[in-house]
Amino acid sequence: MQRIAILYDASQAVLSTFDLDEVLQRILLIAREYFHLQNVAILLLDKQKQELYPRCSVGWDAGKENIRLSVQNGLSGAAARLKRPIYVPDVSKDSRYVCSAEKTRSELAVPLMVRDEVVGVLDCQSENLDHFDAETVDLLTLFSTQASLALQNARLYSLERRRASQLEAINAIAQQMTAVLDLKELLTKVCLLVQHAFQVSHVSVLLREEDDLVLRANHGTLTPRFATNGPVPAAAGLIGKALSTSKTIIDNDVRASTDSVDLYSESCARMCIPLISFGQTLGLLVLDSDQNDAFNSNDVQPLESVADICATAIQNAHYVERVKQLAYLDGLTGIFNRRFFELRISEEIERASRFDTGMAVIMIDIDQFKRLNDEFGHLLGDEVLRQVSSIFHGQLRKIDVVCRYGGEEFAILLSQTSPEHAMAVAEKLRKMAESWQFPGVPRPVTISAGVANYAEHGSTRDDLVKAADAGLYAAKQAGRNCVRSGPPRRPQAAHAGKA
Repeated sequence: MQRIAILYDASQAVLSTFDLDEVLQRILLIAREYFHLQNVAILLLDKQKQELYPRCSVGWDAGKENIRLSVQNGLSGAAARLKRPIYVPDVSKDSRYVCSAEKTRSELAVPLMVRDEVVGVLDCQSENLDHFDAETVDLLTLFSTQASLALQNARLYSLERRRASQLEAINAIAQQMTAVLDLKELLTKVCLLVQHAFQVSHVSVLLREEDDLVLRANHGTLTPRFATNGPVPAAAGLIGKALSTSKTIIDNDVRASTDSVDLYSESCARMCIPLISFGQTLGLLVLDSDQNDAFNSNDVQPLESVADICATAIQNAHYVERVKQLAYLDGLTGIFNRRFFELRISEEIERASRFDTGMAVIMIDIDQFKRLNDEFGHLLGDEVLRQVSSIFHGQLRKIDVVCRYGGEEFAILLSQTSPEHAMAVAEKLRKMAESWQFPGVPRPVTISAGVANYAEHGSTRDDLVKAADAGLYAAKQAGRNCVRSGPPRRPQAAHAGKA
């Protein structure tokens, strides 16, 4: 009766808290003190892998606390698999024994069960042979049922608290997303908010753009292997599977996957959540952890809610971006207008200055365009403008910008380029225009061009445009249908007072 009273007191102590770690520590303390055990551990069951792993232990040898044990192995595995206590009075005579402490002589493994489901194992070991009599085995078995309930209650409490926290995070993210319409700012904020709210190592947003998958934003503590705004393989591993199926995919051991895309050096687990809006998969929200088994099925629903919010916000930002672009497009030719040129030239100059990559401005004019309008009419003149714009756009790189500067004049911004390349591009465009067969125009249509390079011709917007204009004027003076470089920048005037 005394031992039953002790068991009652112990059970009450275990059930008096909802904190999971505290529950586990109390179970260990009670098992060790009331039942005189040298070594005791609680192993929890990983249902997906059907493995037991120590969540807390006392008395185990150093290094043993990190083992993972299949339910097919060991006495604890047998207890979990058979759903009943397994007692071995002399472990040296049982081939199933897996050593966790060298001094162990007898072992009792009791399954921790809720209803008919195994959630873990209470593993009790003694340095004495045949330490556990029938009464002690019965008492520990009864105690394990109380411990199982306490463990389950603590898990449910922890899950509810986590869900409440996640709901708060989802609400906060939704409020933030509706307030941001700039796509770059939006994606950066998505990564920051999700990483903080869901306590993961790193968060990334990958978007589909034409035939590519591009890493548009990321935030966290891991080391990236891909550049922001750079392409990412879209066909391999979790990323490819999530994109092709439009379903959330979890891999809790990415290093074991031979086709995994190595986004981050330290990544051990990953979750890929498709960003879906109106049935269209825009890309992926990707969460990475530097710990194995970091994600479970309970994370899927709240994170899919976050992904839905983000996908809608991304669509809204795309829409705003398109509206902005319309303001920067020339209505006749469909290429960018002078307003966009003024916006981008400052950005290109800053980039060339910061990274020493070089850039160039080309000013182009259609030769004798007024005469062409007078001879063939303005409708045909408009068509010539459209086709010249198409020639320029088709011959330039994606990173370059072609704009209709005004009337029959065009301005081109060449990024990351050398003076020699800029002259070669201008000459190529001149030859293309000269050889082009413009319907309804019985004679060649030619262009003249002036080229200015950063920093040979200047380091400001006005310097470069003025130099390119001077080159264009020189080309006109030279008889048209040619390319000329602008005059080099003059040395700075000597300081007053110097000889």
